[in-house]
Amino acid sequence: MGERVPQHIQNQIIRKFCETNRLEYSLSASEYAMKNSYLMLEEIINEKSSMNGIVFYSLFQLPENKIYRNNIYKNIIKRKKKIFFSVENFKLSSKNDILELEEIWDVKSVLPSCYKGY
Repeated sequence: MGERVPQHIQNQIIRKFCETNRLEYSLSASEYAMKNSYLMLEEIINEKSSMNGIVFYSLFQLPENKIYRNNIYKNIIKRKKKIFFSVENFKLSSKNDILELEEIWDVKSVLPSCYKGY
């Protein structure tokens, strides 16, 4: 959604989030720098390892396409994994969480077109 935070800063925030929430920080995976590329994310979600969650820097790193995003949510829940979002301090682990996440997404997506008053 047009925001950019350097990778090393994202990693610091994620590490601190894991430490604060007593989550094990295993490794950092970076997505390919191609528009709409989510190959690494899909690979991590589909892994059959003992890893039971993914920590994102922000929920706005998810695909902008709502159908694709919802497929990711459903796949995470189906595999009994969790997604954490450090900046928003949010955890997705159930269908109820999807509604709240999408409300946040919808608000963020309309902010640029809101009246600024100046």
